[in-house]
Amino acid sequence: MPNRREFDHMVNHNFKVEIEGVTVASFMEVSGLESVTEVVETSDGDDLLVRKRPGRTGYSNIVLQRGFTGSDELWKWHKAVTDGRVERKSGSIILCDDTGSEIMRYNFFEGWPCRWKISELSARDRGTLVEEIEIVVEKIERA
Repeated sequence: MPNRREFDHMVNHNFKVEIEGVTVASFMEVSGLESVTEVVETSDGDDLLVRKRPGRTGYSNIVLQRGFTGSDELWKWHKAVTDGRVERKSGSIILCDDTGSEIMRYNFFEGWPCRWKISELSARDRGTLVEEIEIVVEKIERA
């Protein structure tokens, strides 16, 4: 029986990432789940108020970080873009309960990597080497 009650706050450390065609996807951090709708201001000659209405909606890039494992799946996906072959993929950020079962998911669509990097290399640091990929997305939906 799970420890989470329906009204309990969710924790931010229990999640999974699925990306179409990527089998090794255990990430330590996800950022960029954000949606912004433009505000369009209009005014008429007789109206003293500025009216506001919703404009176009855009979505932030999703940034994924994981401990570097030597797997080249994410590098190859990014390399295809730099070679002029954009491979658009869909994926999901899945929020989980204490047992690892899915609570909810955010699906992203038409994603492709615009940036790839690994953390700094330093002989003085004993930390984990981190791989980071930034994915441009056209839409995010809560499923």
